[in-house]
Amino acid sequence: MRPWQSYKLRLQRHRWRVRAWRKRRELRTIANRTKAIAPSDVLVFSTLRNERRRLPHFLKYYREMGVDHFLIVDNGSTDGSGDYLSNQPDVSLWHTEASYKRSRFGVDWLNRLAYRYGHGHWCLTVDPDEYFLFPFCDTRPIQALTDWLDASSIKSFSAMLLDMYPKGPIDAQPFEEGMDPLEIAHWFDAGNYTISKNKRFGNLWIQGGARARVFFPDQPAKSPALNKVPLVKWNRRYAYVSSTHMLLPRGLNLVYDEWGGEKASGVLLHTKFLDTFHEKATEELDRKQHYSASVEYKAYAEQMAANPDMWCKWSEKYINWRQLEILGLMSKGNWA
Repeated sequence: MRPWQSYKLRLQRHRWRVRAWRKRRELRTIANRTKAIAPSDVLVFSTLRNERRRLPHFLKYYREMGVDHFLIVDNGSTDGSGDYLSNQPDVSLWHTEASYKRSRFGVDWLNRLAYRYGHGHWCLTVDPDEYFLFPFCDTRPIQALTDWLDASSIKSFSAMLLDMYPKGPIDAQPFEEGMDPLEIAHWFDAGNYTISKNKRFGNLWIQGGARARVFFPDQPAKSPALNKVPLVKWNRRYAYVSSTHMLLPRGLNLVYDEWGGEKASGVLLHTKFLDTFHEKATEELDRKQHYSASVEYKAYAEQMAANPDMWCKWSEKYINWRQLEILGLMSKGNWA
């Protein structure tokens, strides 16, 4: 990269950090338990709205993985999500009624919290419908992964977003509070993915899978990005640029091997497609708070009228992380 291009990216990173500092005024503290965070703790950061049914299992899943503390922004929930979270002993909670869109879809809020509380910690940034998988996660806690990354001088860890869905109409099986969503949505597309390189930020850009197949069949280039860098050894100099798709400094996005080998990577099991989806999609389309004039939610609304079955004869039933590695969707790299 040319010196002037690097300089422009440094300016942009500074701008995002300043913007996040200004957005601190939009966050009202509900429960700040960050004094309990120990120097070696692994932290989860998340922004949510009306996810009450998902929260018990979401917290349980990441607690069992070894996460020590959750830092969450509640963006105007009306379903009791805030009350539930405020009573959790390992959750620090902030509330805002401000625009999700004008916070760059929550990125500014989480950049601010990561700056204030995440420095020096491994920070995992996920949505409440995302479940992080890493190599050996069935037998090792997340601290085993972060210890290996520290020993290898690796500061970021990528994960491909993998859309999970049920067999049959999306609303056929009720999702109750406390349920594991993978009990319902346990199918995925093993192929149908495209990968390109973002020359400016250096990250891979992945699209395709079930959402492209079902909701964007005629315009796959408009389907959502599936590449993420959710796990980062945070430093106050860092800033996410677009969700967790990419961040600055640019080197944090280089999570693949330029010489054709494999670097360790994970998967985020994305459990959006449950019977709650139609209501959620309708609400978000009305709010108009999502990317690119909510084009994604417009596509959802058009297809949901037919109550589609996302399952097809090429669908794979999820078993475990080793299955995903065999399929080439994640890798243990040289971590044994």
